[in-house]
Amino acid sequence: MKDSQQLNFLNGTIKESSTRENKAKGLKDSSRSKNEQHEILNLQQLPMNVLILDTETTGLDNENDDCLEVGSILFNVATRSVLAQQSFLLPVEKNNAEKINNIPAEITRLPQPLSEAIRYFESLVQASDAIVAHNAEFDKKWFGLKKLPEIEKKWICSMDDISWPDDRQLKSRPSVRDLALAYGVPVWSAHRALTDCIYIAEVFKRCSELENLLIGALEPKVLLRADISYEQRYLAKNAGFRWNDAIKGAWSRKMSRRDARKLEFPFHEIDVHD
Repeated sequence: MKDSQQLNFLNGTIKESSTRENKAKGLKDSSRSKNEQHEILNLQQLPMNVLILDTETTGLDNENDDCLEVGSILFNVATRSVLAQQSFLLPVEKNNAEKINNIPAEITRLPQPLSEAIRYFESLVQASDAIVAHNAEFDKKWFGLKKLPEIEKKWICSMDDISWPDDRQLKSRPSVRDLALAYGVPVWSAHRALTDCIYIAEVFKRCSELENLLIGALEPKVLLRADISYEQRYLAKNAGFRWNDAIKGAWSRKMSRRDARKLEFPFHEIDVHD
């Protein structure tokens, strides 16, 4: 499909999404039972298209390092289908993370239609209702810097925000590799942006409860501090809490109040404005 045809398709997707949202609002305003209204609110929270996104960078510090690759897949939730996919390189002088991502700096400087690629990426963002990234806090900090556009969409972290089913026997913060293998997705490579996006898309295709997982992932999060002894620290670690991260000298994690009720140890909420 030519670029112009793809952009027309994406514009049509945006219009259809807007029409469906208006219909949902009309349903919400009608007189219905509380249970029906609750179901409608959940449906309104459900993203119809998500943009699965990944970045490769020259280091961890977005002030001193650079993003050198972006990969993305526009994924339709209802049909479990890939609508579009893209990856592109951004020119850098050196890549201190080459041993990890196997991207030599010199190939990033080869001629390519970068400005067109960024415009197309922006159209993919516009066609999505939410952005999905594995370790979203890391990926989103590169956008709005240098050549990459700002992204003003809701973000879903497939590592921290999605509560994967217990029968998959995953760690509380699974790697992309472990997540893929848990859903029977073959792992043939790692640490290229589009490849990691493909793994997440393939997991989503195999996930029968995807709608509920995404709705849960979009629930408001609160910062929790684990109230445990040193001997009990494994409980917090197994639940995805991190030591000395958001709160110095403590185990902490952001999660929804609904998921917090499942924790098997005491905790309390922290006011992030304190």
